[in-house]
Amino acid sequence: MPAPLTQQVAYYVATRARWGRLEYVFWLAALASVFLMPGRHLILTEIAWLGLFALSLDLILGYAGIISLGHAAFFGVGSYAAALFAKYGIITEPVLALVAAGLAAAVLGFATSFLVLRGSDLTRLMVTLGVALIMREIANQIPDLTGGADGLQGVIVAPILGMFQFDIFGHVGYVYCLAVLFVFFLLARRIVYSPFGLSLRAVRGNPLRAASIGIPVNARLVAIYTLAAFYAGVAGALLAQTTSFASLDVFSFERSADLLLVLIIGGTGYLYGGLIGAVIFKLMQDWIANLTPQYWQFWIGLVLVLIVLIGRDRIGQWTGGVRLLAEQIVRRLIPGAAPAASAAAPPGEGH
Repeated sequence: MPAPLTQQVAYYVATRARWGRLEYVFWLAALASVFLMPGRHLILTEIAWLGLFALSLDLILGYAGIISLGHAAFFGVGSYAAALFAKYGIITEPVLALVAAGLAAAVLGFATSFLVLRGSDLTRLMVTLGVALIMREIANQIPDLTGGADGLQGVIVAPILGMFQFDIFGHVGYVYCLAVLFVFFLLARRIVYSPFGLSLRAVRGNPLRAASIGIPVNARLVAIYTLAAFYAGVAGALLAQTTSFASLDVFSFERSADLLLVLIIGGTGYLYGGLIGAVIFKLMQDWIANLTPQYWQFWIGLVLVLIVLIGRDRIGQWTGGVRLLAEQIVRRLIPGAAPAASAAAPPGEGH
């Protein structure tokens, strides 16, 4: 690549990777919730691991164009791995067990990535769904190890770093999940704004053209699919560690369907879509379930239909005034930060 063009690409990547004002606000609000919302830490813990789970799917759907109906397979492997590590004392340190559980899911992701590369989107949907169903049945057929339909019980998770013991109110669990989410978000952000991330966008836009200019398409897809599986496994491990339990539900189709719904609400192709969608989905689920416990799925489905009918662009126009007002307030509070536009979905992203 000629030197001037290399410099232009490097400048473009560096500019896109700058933090925006609203990004600072988002994470400061998340940190403030630790102190301002102590009574809601249990549901905030669920939002944190669900946000990481949604982030993992966005890496393959929003950046590589790989749609999946069985992403719960990796989530479930990570959940059971972390629970087994804790129950049998294989890895007692939760942080190390978290990484090991993610690696177990990554191994499954790498092994199945070659199946996903074959065929069209419909084939990928069926293959990913089939992998999740197979993993669920395997867990169900070895009850001596996984507990079968009763779930894996008797899991005792050691204190984090030997100092912070999980409590029933979710205080330690929420701080732990939020810290893990932030660290893995930083890693994902660095990846998607790197030349590797740019090549993924090229593959997603036109695989044939990407291959013609020398991008190893299959290698890129295998790499991001394995990374997404690792993220999903870590999210599943967070669920197991904060609840001290793992069940067949972690492999369920509903788990993957809820994840797609989260991304539909928040948008794909920019990292905050999964996080924002997780917040809205969980709070909406909690609020509707309190109002009408037997009909909460109906109302969430209705919201999904309205989003599809109205369109995300039109909703963005309606909320544009609020967004501009928020940007002006943040600009006054953080005058030295990058423009807020860098925190939003770039053109052609955030579908």
